[in-house]
Amino acid sequence: MASGCDSRTAEEKKLDEWLPVTSSRNAKWWYSAFHNVTAMVGAGVLSLPYALSELGWGFGITVLSMSWVITLYTLWQMVEMHEMVPGKRFDRYHELGQHAFGERLGLFIVVPQQLVVEVGTCIVYMVTGGKSLQKFHQSVCPDCKPIRTTYFILIFSSVHFVLAHLPNFNSISAVSLAAAVMSLSYSVIAWTASLGRGAQEGVDYSLRSKDTVEQMFGMFTALGDVAFAYAGHSVVLEIQATIPSTPEKPSKGPMWLGVVVAYIIVAVCYFPVAVIGYHTFGNLVDDNILITLDHPRWLVAIANMFVVFHVIGGYQIFSMPVYDMIETFLVKSMKCKPSATLRFTVRTSFVAITTFIAITFPFFGGLLGFFGGFALAPTTYYLPCIIWLIVRKPERWSITWCINWICIVIGVLLMILAPIGGLRLIIKSVGSYQFYS
Repeated sequence: MASGCDSRTAEEKKLDEWLPVTSSRNAKWWYSAFHNVTAMVGAGVLSLPYALSELGWGFGITVLSMSWVITLYTLWQMVEMHEMVPGKRFDRYHELGQHAFGERLGLFIVVPQQLVVEVGTCIVYMVTGGKSLQKFHQSVCPDCKPIRTTYFILIFSSVHFVLAHLPNFNSISAVSLAAAVMSLSYSVIAWTASLGRGAQEGVDYSLRSKDTVEQMFGMFTALGDVAFAYAGHSVVLEIQATIPSTPEKPSKGPMWLGVVVAYIIVAVCYFPVAVIGYHTFGNLVDDNILITLDHPRWLVAIANMFVVFHVIGGYQIFSMPVYDMIETFLVKSMKCKPSATLRFTVRTSFVAITTFIAITFPFFGGLLGFFGGFALAPTTYYLPCIIWLIVRKPERWSITWCINWICIVIGVLLMILAPIGGLRLIIKSVGSYQFYS
């Protein structure tokens, strides 16, 4: 932003130059594209065939399509609101919340939800990375002695103890680009391998659960799975913060171009995997389509390794705003000195904590459903709409006003229903699970 329009104090500028979200503002539109692909296309895409098996063809495709449209709309809102106040950029989600709800209330509303999304996603990615490594090992060495999932999660986490110390968003651009390519690659492998198998003999497209109560809880979990698949909103303002901006050329132009490209890639990944995966295996598909695909063994091994590389990048994208929050709190509130030691301690501790939680509760399907509904629904489906109504004040009963309220109602229902199914699935898994096995 032009210096004449910059309303920050000298102290705020100095801190922004150190913090990971705002220390580098030289990103291009394609940074937005692959950062958003990495943030969006993750563990969730692999669960979409399973979600269709719980929802059925008609309702499943409707939910998937509506989620794509609604989340693209709310993402557009956030991109537009990034610089709606002259001379100020809302570089973080909670800053936008503070502008809409007030300094204290905005923090209380946004920060807990954003942290649950980002920390929860990092935990799920730890589990996904570990289990994908395990599946790779089983594929290339089917006769080897089985190794505990815990050990694979620990192996996966070791990479993050190194990458966590990359200073800012732009420094992880190469990792994010590689992750975006990997996500597209394993999605293509998932649906082409399913297509090659063809519909299995006796394939059944009736709802996965036969009991009415089980069907209801299964649908709740599936809604959370779909919500988790559209997870990029909690980091979108932080990504836009890395793009340069002037009054003549605001950041929303290149950012929106990157978002549109990213969402086209999202559609290319999501819909073929969901439809072809479900068409091939019906209601016998696992909560991770790559687990169901045992053959060809070499292709499944490659796809699982692509997943590993992707969630490495995804973890970095979602952890960077968390580092930013913690480091901001320690410097501003706890009066710690910005230093390499502070940064090393914060980031190493975060990786260690998410690793511990992941090896304690490695329940992929339940975690997706629970986190998808509990936190991703608010931050993705309706919180941007509420903020838009407050700051833009569209006329009551206008098209914009009605669209926003429809999104809010859908998001609130998703937030209420999806965690119920995910939590129930976790409880059922705990009943038969041996910890640290």
